[in-house]
Amino acid sequence: MSTAIATTPVRTPVVSVETAGPNLPIPWRDPHTVSPEVLAQHIASLEQACLDHPQSADLRTCLGMAYAVNYDVYKSMDALEAATDLDPRHFWAQLKFAELHYRLRALPRAEAETLKALDLAENGWQLSLARKQLQEIRRLTREGARRIPFNKPLLAPALVTLGMIVALFVAFAWR
Repeated sequence: MSTAIATTPVRTPVVSVETAGPNLPIPWRDPHTVSPEVLAQHIASLEQACLDHPQSADLRTCLGMAYAVNYDVYKSMDALEAATDLDPRHFWAQLKFAELHYRLRALPRAEAETLKALDLAENGWQLSLARKQLQEIRRLTREGARRIPFNKPLLAPALVTLGMIVALFVAFAWR
């Protein structure tokens, strides 16, 4: 067995974050550690960087994370989905897209997206992050945090309720 350090190929981004704009990576995970003004500045600079470099999945991923820190779920979902559409082989975009579904407790979709991220992992660290996220999603699913799919028709209950309301109206009007 060799004691030499094995090197793994690293995927180079389309646009480097350093050339796209100042301070673009957002280091926060906790929204309470950054002021709303600073966050708004970073979101504005990321939006401009995305306009300047529309093919950068890295920038869209950072923008999606910034929107998530700002509690703007729909914009975060759009940005992360755009990042995964731009580069379907982008691990971080896929993992953060899956994490957003996990945090929204859309567990079946989060599991499917995390499995995609697991396939895209390029090194042991990324693999361990995806596995931990998948483990947590499956734990929540197993312990009962489930969304029951609603696939039953509402016509019969609606007609029964309407009939009861009409019967009550007729009964009170008759007196």
